[in-house]
Amino acid sequence: MKTITSVLLLVLISFSIFAQKINERQAVLDVLARQNKNWNEGNISAFMEDYWKSDSLMFIGSKGVVYGWKATLDRYNKSYPDRATMGTLKFDIQKTDFHSETTCWVLGKWYLTRPEKGDIGGYFTLILKKINGKWLIISDHTS
Repeated sequence: MKTITSVLLLVLISFSIFAQKINERQAVLDVLARQNKNWNEGNISAFMEDYWKSDSLMFIGSKGVVYGWKATLDRYNKSYPDRATMGTLKFDIQKTDFHSETTCWVLGKWYLTRPEKGDIGGYFTLILKKINGKWLIISDHTS
């Protein structure tokens, strides 16, 4: 009887951990869905709300490394000055990997449909960290 109880307890604990990981993965995917929505509404400021508001935020793009939330916002505003340049964004998430309960790595593809400027796209890797109960992007490498 003790063995059956121990096995049941182990199964319940395992299920609980599995369910929690599913919930956290969905929370990370929700961040990306919100970013996608905000971008497609032409709202770069709202898009940036899912980035860590810190001087330690790191964005790596084709022109090098940018540090800090404000510098990253300025980079986006300079690179995408109007709706035609912003286009319509679509993400294709390839993989999510939780390194701990509070850090997640995401690999994905991005596409911008831009009839007036020409379509572009590439890959991205994000590191998100759960800070004060909210998943935030602390590092973004987009190519």
